[in-house]
Amino acid sequence: VQLQASGGGLVQAGGPLKLPCAASGRTFSHYASGWFRQAPGKEREFVAAISWSGGSTYYAVSVRGRFTIFRDNTKDTVYLQMNSLKPEDTAVYYCAAVPVGEYSGSYYYTDDREYDYWGQGTQVTVSS
Repeated sequence: VQLQASGGGLVQAGGPLKLPCAASGRTFSHYASGWFRQAPGKEREFVAAISWSGGSTYYAVSVRGRFTIFRDNTKDTVYLQMNSLKPEDTAVYYCAAVPVGEYSGSYYYTDDREYDYWGQGTQVTVSS
């Protein structure tokens, strides 16, 4: 499976940005998804996760209330809506996916070691 993240760019502090992550070529029916980010000189960190059904989500404390993860399974796309952006949100954002069982529709994962597939990353720069 290939994951294609896009939507990054330069935005002023306080502004919004939406990152889509489109999946293609997948051979499994159900997958949980997540977004991670890596700032220069820092470790990759968890941002948000969503279950296959979309009914369960989880956020890092630093983005809670500002970011929203959601998905459209008819389009094989997961989105990260980012509002009230801050300069400290500047990073390369990566989407990730992991296959889940048919009855695991509510599962999500916050540990990057759980994920099998990764997108190439998209740069988000927030100016002050």
